[in-house]
Amino acid sequence: MKRAKRKKKQVEKHGLQIYKRLLRYVFPYWKLFVISLIGFFLYAGTQPLFAAMIKYVIDVLQTDSREGVTNLPLLFVGLMVVRGIGSFLGNYFMERLANNVVHGLRCEIFNHYTCLPTAYFDENNSGYMMSRITHNVGEVTRATAGSVKIVVREGFTAMGLLAYLFYVNWQLSLVFLTVTPVIVLMVSYVSKRLRKLSKRIQDSVGDMTHITSELVGGHRIVRSFGGEEYEKNRFQKASQFNRGQSLKLAMTAAINGPLLQILIASALAGLMYLALNIMAESSAGEFVSYLTAAFLLPRPFRQLSDTNTEIQRGIAAAESLFDVLDEPPEKDEGKYQSSQCTGELEFKNVTFIYPGSKIPALNDVSFKVKSGQTVALVGASGGGKSTLSNLIPRFYEHDIGKILLDGVEINEYTLANLRRQISVVTQHVTLFNDTVASNIAYGVQEDATRKQIIQAAIDAYAMEFIDKLPKGLDAEIGEHGIKLSGGQRQRLALARALLKNSPILILDEATSALDTESERYIQEALKTIMTKRTTLVIAHRLSTIENADIILVLEQGRIIESGGHQELLSKKGVYSKLYQMQFESSAIVNNEHG
Repeated sequence: MKRAKRKKKQVEKHGLQIYKRLLRYVFPYWKLFVISLIGFFLYAGTQPLFAAMIKYVIDVLQTDSREGVTNLPLLFVGLMVVRGIGSFLGNYFMERLANNVVHGLRCEIFNHYTCLPTAYFDENNSGYMMSRITHNVGEVTRATAGSVKIVVREGFTAMGLLAYLFYVNWQLSLVFLTVTPVIVLMVSYVSKRLRKLSKRIQDSVGDMTHITSELVGGHRIVRSFGGEEYEKNRFQKASQFNRGQSLKLAMTAAINGPLLQILIASALAGLMYLALNIMAESSAGEFVSYLTAAFLLPRPFRQLSDTNTEIQRGIAAAESLFDVLDEPPEKDEGKYQSSQCTGELEFKNVTFIYPGSKIPALNDVSFKVKSGQTVALVGASGGGKSTLSNLIPRFYEHDIGKILLDGVEINEYTLANLRRQISVVTQHVTLFNDTVASNIAYGVQEDATRKQIIQAAIDAYAMEFIDKLPKGLDAEIGEHGIKLSGGQRQRLALARALLKNSPILILDEATSALDTESERYIQEALKTIMTKRTTLVIAHRLSTIENADIILVLEQGRIIESGGHQELLSKKGVYSKLYQMQFESSAIVNNEHG
């Protein structure tokens, strides 16, 4: 998926502004930064001192008296010791600072993911979101660690050498200033191009991550439908685009270095020519030391030029990270809290339209469920059943109408408190790469006892297979519960919801993956469980909701029928037709297997 399909930012952020924002993360660690600066200052200070030492050596050698020459080796060693100490302090403490900054930024991004609205996850694929924390943060690491280190170290070195040149002969040293405007223009152009290419590279990494994630997660489907070649071609195209953009970036960086060197070499040639004429009356030591300092300048300039590539890549990566941080979190403006709701639920003229759509997913929906009652939602796919259930825990915000929990509009609850009142079991079960017990106790680990976990597993008819696992409740179930069957995963999800013990239970096709025997046991368990809480059931198999207190038939976002099972059958309407169709289909299947 191309970046054009994703949400675009309307305002272009200037690279310097982004880098300044990134450097704000350095402020908490300013002591480390100061120590690093001191180290690099010591390191950079040795460069002009070497040039000055050469002047002293040559001048002494031209005199008859060689007093003090014997101390030069000690001075040289001393300079190297100072240089080494400075290098250690600068490099080590800058790395410490960078690792702290990146750790903080990575955690901030992840934490922000946890509070972004569901709509954000609908609009952004997982590949881009994962690559931001992995690849993009790595790019920021280079920008904050290696790049800043080189900028500070080589920047100090260049300033020290320039200061020495101006000290020896300031008029002659002004030659360097003639190439400054050209260098500034060239660096500005190259920086913009590098940043643009870096954005494309990071997007292509998101593409590759997304494709790989889909292959890993859906490898059974890929193999079953013979999609190996299709997936290979998808990945090859994404990788080819990444390769092309990376080569363009490498070309730009490779051309930039030599061009900058040619500019500096031209300035040095002019400097040398002028020095031979202007410094005719200077001592040999002064002349040689001046040229030595001048010819030491290209190295820090080259290093600064080369590190610009990493800085621009880091700025592009940081921009994508700040795009995430600038996304507004879920609305949580409610103040009301309840220790334990009774579970009375009411919809009043609720209409909901998904962002970007013109057709309402729910249209003027109204119904009321008393505490402890079971309401079933039935109807064809796309009728609005899942949308309705998603509005209750505020995965999406409704603007038209009211949804009341215990007589209080759900928008007035704090999000955490509202969701504490609701347990959800969906058709697509989400389990974590952890133990059985940890998955059942997810979200309430600190409060749940072993006895409570076992009871929840028993109520969900899960202990029957848990006891057969090598380590029972302590068995690892693999990523997404891959080591379990679909029915076993569904029962763990149900046990998790039961342990949470919320006054409202939402079952979205929760028994769809169960075999007939498991479903019969769970239905028996649910009869007891549902009497203690308000239950919202979404089911396609109408035989599972015959005992519901209220059955709502939804079609195109509207409630077209409501009532009990027998009442709806007697109306001979949509529900009756759906039930008759399923009954006949079931009879045919039973006869075929009979």
